[in-house]
Amino acid sequence: MKGSPNYLVALALMALACSIASAYDPAPLQDFCVAINSSTDAVFVNGKFCKDPKFVTANHFFFQGLNIPRSTANPLGSNVTILNVDEIPGLNTLGISLARLDLAPYGLIPPHTHPRASEILVVLEGTLYVGFITSNPDNRFFSKILNVGDVFVFPIGLIHFEFNVGKTNVVAFVGLNGQNLCGLITIANNVFGANPPINPDVLIKAFQLDKNVVDYLQKKFEG
Repeated sequence: MKGSPNYLVALALMALACSIASAYDPAPLQDFCVAINSSTDAVFVNGKFCKDPKFVTANHFFFQGLNIPRSTANPLGSNVTILNVDEIPGLNTLGISLARLDLAPYGLIPPHTHPRASEILVVLEGTLYVGFITSNPDNRFFSKILNVGDVFVFPIGLIHFEFNVGKTNVVAFVGLNGQNLCGLITIANNVFGANPPINPDVLIKAFQLDKNVVDYLQKKFEG
C-alpha cells in the first residue's frame, strides 16, 4: 500500500512516545525520591497510601467554608487557603489542587514558583496586578491588571506574583495541576531563610547587596 512504510514509522514513534510517557510521572509530589537499596532503609511513598474503597465516603471528596474570608493581618497583607490532598483526601493521585487568595489593599503574594505545576487564576473581588518572568537569558516580564471575572495563567516553574493595587480587598481562586502546590518556592524566604543559612558572601555577590543588608534579611527570614 502506498505510503505504508511512513505509516509504520509514525506508528512506531507513537508507540515509543506512549511507552516513555507511561513510565514517567509528570508531577512528582516531592523534591526528590531516593531509591531504596536495602530492607533497612525507611520507606517514603511519593504521595499517599490509598484507602480501602469500601471505607470511602463522599466526605473524602468534600470541603466546606471556602467562602469565608481569611485574615490578612500580617506583614504581607495576604493569606492563601490551600485545598490540597491533606484537606481533601479524594484529591490523591488526581493531580489537581485549589487555593483561595485573600489580599488586603496593597497586600502581596510575593514572587514564588511552583516547579512542578502550572497555575490558573480567576479574580472574584477587587483589582489585582499579576505577572511572571520567563527563564534566562530573555527574562521577559509579562504582567496584567485583572478585574472581577478576569483570568490569568502562570506557566509551570516560572516566578510570578499577585499584588492588590486597589483600595478594596481582593478575593481570587487559583487552580494547579498538582495535588500539593507542587514544591512551592517563595524566593525571598527560600534564599534568605535557608536552613542552615547560605554563606552571606554568596548572597552579597549574587544580589549585589551590602553585607549589612544581607545580614538584616537573613535575620528577618530566619525560621
